[in-house]
Amino acid sequence: MRTLLVEDDEMIGKSLVRGLERSGWAVDWVRDGLLAQSAMADGEYNCVLLDLGLPKADGIEVLRRARSLRDDTPVLILTARAALGQRIEGLDLGADDYLTKPFELPELLARMRAITRRRHGASNSIVGSGNVQLDLTTREVLYKGTRETLTAREFALMHAMLERPGAILSREQLESRIYGWGEEVMSNAVDVIIHNMRRKLGADTIRNVRGLGWRIVDS
Repeated sequence: MRTLLVEDDEMIGKSLVRGLERSGWAVDWVRDGLLAQSAMADGEYNCVLLDLGLPKADGIEVLRRARSLRDDTPVLILTARAALGQRIEGLDLGADDYLTKPFELPELLARMRAITRRRHGASNSIVGSGNVQLDLTTREVLYKGTRETLTAREFALMHAMLERPGAILSREQLESRIYGWGEEVMSNAVDVIIHNMRRKLGADTIRNVRGLGWRIVDS
């Protein structure tokens, strides 16, 4: 899963990037509102974590502009602004949730799972269908009644593929979901992860479509 973190505080930003990456998220981090607007226009994210007190363009303006352009990416506001009126303004402008600093990482992750599953119309933390499903809460893949724990990048890859079961995803699309900005992309990373997943789920579960990419096969 991929998130855009918009946070100008260096210490908070670094801490969140570490925690999110350990939890299976690929993170792009920007530090001002103008860069946030550019990133949201150019990238595809599962959710955006948006601070309000930003240089160059306030977080409220970033949110207002995104919604005016019909960008429906889930937005979770993270801010020290605790006043009721500010929370109401953010929610009325289209924010999906609001978390006041300081907060604990497990609560942030739970709220991120909640807003991303609502976007896809899901009522619980299970994505996928048939024999292959993914539990977003435990980071486990469910296959024919058994559970397998996944690494962070295995989880990110499987989430990308199970959001739209049967859809073909290219190497570039999968790499974008398992790597954030600034991370070195290993040339065979996708192949290695898919090899590992086939060992866990069966060789025919992830099928290569020559020249196009890979898709989940519900066998």
